[in-house]
Amino acid sequence: MSVTKTLYDTMPDGREVFLYTMENNNGVSAGVLTRGATLNSLVCPDKNGEMGDIIVGFDDLSGHLNTTTYAGEIIGQYANRLADGRFTVGKTEYNVTKNENSVTCLHGGGEYNSALWKAIITDDNAVEFAYRSPDGAEGFPGNVDITVKYVLTDRNELEIHYAAVSDRDTILNFTNHAYFNLGTTKNGDVLGHMLQINADCYTPTDERSIPTGELRPVEGTAFDFREWKSIGRDIGQEDLQLRQCRGYDHNFCLNGEKGKLRLAAAAKDEQSGRRLEVYTDLPGIQLYTGNFLDGTEIGKGGIALQKHFGFCLETQFYPDTPNHPDFPQCTFKAGERFESLTIFKV
Repeated sequence: MSVTKTLYDTMPDGREVFLYTMENNNGVSAGVLTRGATLNSLVCPDKNGEMGDIIVGFDDLSGHLNTTTYAGEIIGQYANRLADGRFTVGKTEYNVTKNENSVTCLHGGGEYNSALWKAIITDDNAVEFAYRSPDGAEGFPGNVDITVKYVLTDRNELEIHYAAVSDRDTILNFTNHAYFNLGTTKNGDVLGHMLQINADCYTPTDERSIPTGELRPVEGTAFDFREWKSIGRDIGQEDLQLRQCRGYDHNFCLNGEKGKLRLAAAAKDEQSGRRLEVYTDLPGIQLYTGNFLDGTEIGKGGIALQKHFGFCLETQFYPDTPNHPDFPQCTFKAGERFESLTIFKV
């Protein structure tokens, strides 16, 4: 096991961005940038033993700085969307940044994922990233101290440990926005990838991608991934939910007890033989199929990132949770500690 630190690049203002690379005894490696605590690479073997990077992203810092995809970044203070950029904690209503079409707060306004995080190597297979969000940033209440620790094990598991605390009552919801392509982007889109999601229901959305409040059964719909099926099998169905989002961009309500680590989803690419399992203790997972990639952004190896060239499995509380009392809630009291674990196993 080893961890190496290298200078990746410098920000436009001259601040240095570092890359921390963890490698296990099987040759599997994961690279994480201090800018956005971004999962920059996850290299693992295919069925022939050939190593390949299954994270869709960029070869240099300019790609990360200019992207609108949030590729591999840590998202906070509230992952996913908040309707009308508004929510209430206690008796106080807060209005936060509306960075999506000037009506919706998407991914906390973009603060955490664009920040430069401090990092420290904590073991021969672990790096911890830390950031303080000041009270009122993007409109959210509370000075929030967060750490995200990446741990790579010899079981080929990349653990992501989240821990955060605020000095005011607030909402906390974090995720990693990695895009995966188990065949690597040189082999094209992910529509042929097989997928399984451990969820009996999902949260349908309106035209703004905001949940309606319904928990809709997946049975008999294009959203039923309880058994293995290809991502592309039903993506073209005449379903309003799919048309609105140009594919899948929906939260699935995970089976099992919230707070207990369990298998949330699994994917496999039969051509490469690679497999991914996702474990979490959170109540939801967002499947996004790269619907708005359009070839204008150039990814690793000079490959234009086309529609459906990657898929995301973002572990989370449901979108717009504070505005839906029946959803599992994510309001934390001042001093109350948020902790969560997500595992990507390859």
